[in-house]
Amino acid sequence: MGEMIKMVLVLTVLSIISGGSLSYLEKNLKPIQEKQIMQLVKGPAVRQILQGASNKPVDDVLTLGEGKNASKVFYGVYEGKPKVVVMESEGKGYGGPIGLLVAIDMEKQALHGIGVTTHTETGGLGAEAKDNPEWAAQFTGKSINKKIQVTGDGGEISAIGGATITSRAVCDATNKAVATYQEIKPQLTEKLQGVAK
Repeated sequence: MGEMIKMVLVLTVLSIISGGSLSYLEKNLKPIQEKQIMQLVKGPAVRQILQGASNKPVDDVLTLGEGKNASKVFYGVYEGKPKVVVMESEGKGYGGPIGLLVAIDMEKQALHGIGVTTHTETGGLGAEAKDNPEWAAQFTGKSINKKIQVTGDGGEISAIGGATITSRAVCDATNKAVATYQEIKPQLTEKLQGVAK
């Protein structure tokens, strides 16, 4: 009986030490992980979408809201004024979540471009959402006042052959980003008023 209690105590202490160590590592490595994601995943997509901006869009990030409702917004300065904002969004693709950056031209009230950041879609099919710039280019110039949909659903976006679910997921993520933009537009406009580069 004494051996059993000793074994339970040892396992309990080991569990507490292991759990505490994992919690400590997660807490302290999270900022490093976020920095790497920005440098290697989101940063290149932001730079590509906001090509020609006079500022450094990856460094110029606004956070609007708090907690789970917080939105990160990148912005691009053109002709001395912040004209384009980039919203993060996510859609549910065939292979899992699809991370998306959606650029919105605030003056034209139209999409400036999109960029897939993360996905687990099938190579050669759904992966075309990220790998095929011609497919992504068809979003550019579309009004944000009209729902973005694939042609099979009555929209203007040609679905990727063999990857309609992925195409719909990108459209849904775009619509989510536009909805978030519409929601935070007053705050965003106020914060960007003093910005000029």
